[in-house]
Amino acid sequence: MTSDWSYLPEPARGIAVATEAAVAAARDSDPEAYAEATERLAAHSAEQVGIVAGETVRLLLEDRYADGLTGDDLREVLVACAAAATWYDDFDPNVATTLIAGALGVHEADGERLPLTAADMATHAPLLVAVLTAGPKPAKGRAGTTHPLPVYLRAALAEIARTQTMD
Repeated sequence: MTSDWSYLPEPARGIAVATEAAVAAARDSDPEAYAEATERLAAHSAEQVGIVAGETVRLLLEDRYADGLTGDDLREVLVACAAAATWYDDFDPNVATTLIAGALGVHEADGERLPLTAADMATHAPLLVAVLTAGPKPAKGRAGTTHPLPVYLRAALAEIARTQTMD
């Protein structure tokens, strides 16, 4: 099931639709659907895709690790992402690490952009988002909490709009 993004202007609508399709394909381990969705995502500006992906990942990390994010937590996310992406031959843990660092604001040096292409962001951000929206590992005897992608995409887009309005 896909969300209704018709209220969004372009390019936000196209990014949201392609992100949702790419995350669904990542969850399904569907290389063909993933390639199609990530190609649509990569057709957008790398900066715009990066801002939406970064804000979405940041919000998910904040909710998933509400008590604070540790190095072990980051390692857990990267290991989970690599394990979930075994079907994706081009997975690069360095790209995933750079995306997380950028989302947390620790990779930016003197306002420089992340050293990633639109294709890097488009092919790796949905893998991270798929893992993070699956929720934390369930505690023994308890169900894990899922984090619905549309909720986080809407929140990310609203935060971006708010920030741009204030600038």
